[in-house]
Amino acid sequence: MVNKPDKNSIEKIRDYLANERTFLAWIRTSIALMGFGFVIVKFSIFLKQISILLHSKNIPTSGYSSLVGVIMVVIGIVMAILAYFQYNKVNKQLNNDHFVPSSILSILLTIIIIIGGVFLVFYLLKHTQVAL
Repeated sequence: MVNKPDKNSIEKIRDYLANERTFLAWIRTSIALMGFGFVIVKFSIFLKQISILLHSKNIPTSGYSSLVGVIMVVIGIVMAILAYFQYNKVNKQLNNDHFVPSSILSILLTIIIIIGGVFLVFYLLKHTQVAL
């Protein structure tokens, strides 16, 4: 006779796998932020090189795109670190059968992204010629 796992162990397995999926989603997001930041920095370097090559004054070479790109990479790194700590915390809580939900990581990263977005909007409005 084959022993069937009891319902409690199946629920625990689901909880652990859900925790792992959440962790991997945070990691994918952090990798995307780091990749996007890298692209922004590389594009700013490309613009500087193109303006030097063409001896053109029309291509903007000053700005904060390099800084924005580096900040996005740093946010991605911080997000990966925080996701790891959150994953371990939830894993320990699942092991102790005492799960306490917490949304601090989500709130913190949402606030960081909103602040960054607001700064980018003001920067883009200041440095583009948009007729409103």
